[in-house]
Amino acid sequence: MTPAEASRRTAEICALAPVIPVLVIEDARAARPLAEALVAGGLPALEVTLRTPAALDAIRAMAEVEGGIVGAGTLLSPADVRAAKAAGARFGVSPGATVRLLEACEEADLPLLPGAATASEAMALLERGYTAAKFFPAEQAGGVAALKALGAPLPQLRFCPTGGVSLRSAPDYLALANVMCVGGSWVAPRAMVEAGDWAGITALAREAAALSRP
Repeated sequence: MTPAEASRRTAEICALAPVIPVLVIEDARAARPLAEALVAGGLPALEVTLRTPAALDAIRAMAEVEGGIVGAGTLLSPADVRAAKAAGARFGVSPGATVRLLEACEEADLPLLPGAATASEAMALLERGYTAAKFFPAEQAGGVAALKALGAPLPQLRFCPTGGVSLRSAPDYLALANVMCVGGSWVAPRAMVEAGDWAGITALAREAAALSRP
């Protein structure tokens, strides 16, 4: 898969809803009902971060949910890429980008949303052929103002800002021409997941899905 194809496919996934839930799952038994709740609320693209021992099992469970598109976040190495692909991930997300990681995703035919926080990092992705990226950590890296500034010299690159984004700040990001969607964890609070409050999570997802984009 070429970088251009990867960017096209990730852009299509990002276009499905204004928010991609960023999920840290401690118990794989919660994965399927959580995915069902989020999909029911209008958020089909789901990012499961590889930060817990349960992450790969959670991806396997979510991959079976009708209407959902599960991806693996926090990809850091070629080994992560192989494991995520084998578990059923249909896209990947990384906090940054290295040549080895990009090559691994291209070879595995796994569309990647690579991370970038500076103009140089963004230019390196463009030079390789990527036109879709994750802006991380969004709030700490300058937030809306930084993304707006990057959009002037690099209009061909579009972003999914993640990191500190909330329901309150999401509309400001989504109003930018170079933002495809945002990533956020607020749609699946840990307390609600542990309590099995799937109806409450569906309500949060529905609220997020109603956010407008230009």
